[in-house]
Amino acid sequence: MVWKPDVTVAALVERAGRFLFVEEHTVDGVRLNQPAGHLEAGESLVDACVREALEETAHHVAVDALVGIYQWPRPKGDTTYLRFAFACRVLGEEAGRALDQGIIRAAWLTPEEFLAQAARHRSPMVARCLEDYLAGRRFPLDLVRHYG
Repeated sequence: MVWKPDVTVAALVERAGRFLFVEEHTVDGVRLNQPAGHLEAGESLVDACVREALEETAHHVAVDALVGIYQWPRPKGDTTYLRFAFACRVLGEEAGRALDQGIIRAAWLTPEEFLAQAARHRSPMVARCLEDYLAGRRFPLDLVRHYG
């Protein structure tokens, strides 16, 4: 059997000093995460980020830049996540849209509000992505090429 990481995307969405997070049910309990999820077959990383943000928060977003690429081997189990985190901006919201299964709610939090809840973070990647965004890390989208 060939080992492969789970490829995921995450949307860092800022509006008026607050960031869009999701509160979700996980095997470890209720956790906080950026809008994030798995890359689907044939999908570009940017398209996956836009799709996941909509499915998990009912917000349409535009992807502006790559914030970073993060690798995390989950301590419980044999899964390694390879996360591509993107800086995004809100284009609009679909009020009343049903959110993905497992998502409790979308929430706009200040960095301080989010970081104060470290025990509820989905993984260490979530805080690191936010810290890198706040530090101004932005890479052009042409670093991520899709041949579809």
